[in-house]
Amino acid sequence: MDIQFRTTPALEDAKKIREIIESSGFFHDHEIVVAVELLIERLEEGENGHYQFIFAEIDGVTAGYACYGFISCTKSSYDLYWLATHNDFRGKGIGKKILNEMYKHIKSLGGTAVYAETSEREQYLPTRKFYESCGYLKEAVLKDFYDIGDSKAVFVINV
Repeated sequence: MDIQFRTTPALEDAKKIREIIESSGFFHDHEIVVAVELLIERLEEGENGHYQFIFAEIDGVTAGYACYGFISCTKSSYDLYWLATHNDFRGKGIGKKILNEMYKHIKSLGGTAVYAETSEREQYLPTRKFYESCGYLKEAVLKDFYDIGDSKAVFVINV
């Protein structure tokens, strides 16, 4: 499996992002809208905009992507806003490879830490286990953050 990485987004990536996120079955419609909005904002702001992207392509098909950005008012911390692999490609190590590409870019910019957030709901147990398998440590849990009974877990990794 030959993976090609691309960091320059295009307008047609909006449809690809929507398809990738919908394939997971995890997200509400309003969350999918936000994922696409981040791409549109990046296209409007250009290279120096806040949101950065990495797309993983296999045989011309976008299999997954990450969206991340520098955390304002910090010296070297980054947020991982989205990491998603199309359901057809899950379990093949693509997410970890996307993360490694992202870390290379973040390090080249002087970044030292990446923060990832996810729900504490049972549905997101595989997501939390994935972050832990990639070396992330759970630093905090914010009770009832998303909704009553839906807390937010905050993970961090030093890169």
